[in-house]
Amino acid sequence: MTQKKGLVHIYTGDGKGKTSAALGLTMRATGWGWKVLFVQFFKRENDPAGEKNIIRTCLKDVELLRGDMKHPMFQKEKLPQEKVKEEVQALFEYAKKRLEKKPFDMVVFDEIMSAVNGGYLSLEEVIELVETKPPSLEMVLTGRNAPPELVMRADYVTEMLKIKHPFDEGIKARKGVEF
Repeated sequence: MTQKKGLVHIYTGDGKGKTSAALGLTMRATGWGWKVLFVQFFKRENDPAGEKNIIRTCLKDVELLRGDMKHPMFQKEKLPQEKVKEEVQALFEYAKKRLEKKPFDMVVFDEIMSAVNGGYLSLEEVIELVETKPPSLEMVLTGRNAPPELVMRADYVTEMLKIKHPFDEGIKARKGVEF
């Protein structure tokens, strides 16, 4: 179901909904028979997540890749930066190999901005990914603080703006809403 021209989407900002928007687009695409690679940085395979459950049980045309490490800001114990970087790099390289091996119509790199902003992936390697993607591949990049260099290269850029969030009042992430 390859499109003639694949475009680049960015969902960024400090508001809720970046991953949800990427999942909505993924569901729409699979509804039309598209094959999707959905890569989640900083969301561990063993952690509970509604999106993981629905992808694995209902969306047969979506391949989900998750790493084995939470974002350092959510870790109780501090991990060496180099260990985090190795994990992120390994997932990124594996995702690129999957894209070379199997024809996908869309790829989502969820929380890739966190990987760039944390210094775990270089901005240059993500720019290269965008600039060398197959012409028909639709690409979605999510995460806070999208660098201007990526925004400039994207076709769609949506910023989620937080006006108010329960987390600010001490309410923790809730199953079914935030994960």
